[in-house]
Amino acid sequence: MAKDGLTVIVTGSASGLGAASAAMLAKEGARLVINYSSSQKEAEATADVCRKAGAEVVVVQGDVSRDEDCRKIVAAAAPWGRLDALINNAGTTKHMDHGNLDGLSADDFQRIFAVNAIGPYQMIRAARALLEAGAEKSGRSSSVVNVSSVAGVAGIGSSHAYVASKGALNSMTFSLARALAPAIRVNAVCPGYIDTPWFTKGRGAEAAKMVRDMVTEKSPLKIAASADDIAELVCFLASPASRTLTGEVMRIDAGAHLIW
Repeated sequence: MAKDGLTVIVTGSASGLGAASAAMLAKEGARLVINYSSSQKEAEATADVCRKAGAEVVVVQGDVSRDEDCRKIVAAAAPWGRLDALINNAGTTKHMDHGNLDGLSADDFQRIFAVNAIGPYQMIRAARALLEAGAEKSGRSSSVVNVSSVAGVAGIGSSHAYVASKGALNSMTFSLARALAPAIRVNAVCPGYIDTPWFTKGRGAEAAKMVRDMVTEKSPLKIAASADDIAELVCFLASPASRTLTGEVMRIDAGAHLIW
């Protein structure tokens, strides 16, 4: 996988999949903007891991639901004069049983959409000029990777608001891939269950273990994916190795969709 010398922004990279993707890119010589909204300590720890791997790293606080913060995050990469990839990993949800329609308010929908759908759009808009500069300097297309979810494909997941936000992100991946080609490729990754602290925090330890055990038992590949497992695909799509791919929404769920 050719990642040497890439300049990459990873939003929501304090922990979990974002941190795993940043660390993987760092090992291959990427220059990185690490972003966090509220978890500064974790973001600095991720940055330290990346620096120990030899990467040049900038850490930037910013909430992707705020357009001014998106521009601030992108500005951190401006001294490098280019971007080769933008990984839109920041996300949020509210865990709510799908049968409880009173459990989600309009404010819940607006907050979740602001981060999961509007945030990636604002980041792409803010980063467009640097991504185009990266394409011009490298002679190959730059890459946007939207971290979505099987929730947006199958209507399953933590809540109706989350499902709808990821469905919107998937649809926008198609339209942006069409609009930004040939200079910028846009693809989405749709993980199923990922064994991360974020999931455990949202569901609680007991419920998270039940889901983990169920996935391991019932999915065709008998795997509960780790953040590193998903990061392999994210980094592939961010790299020139995926230069012929755009407008793809890639499910990665250990085959669980085969038994729905």
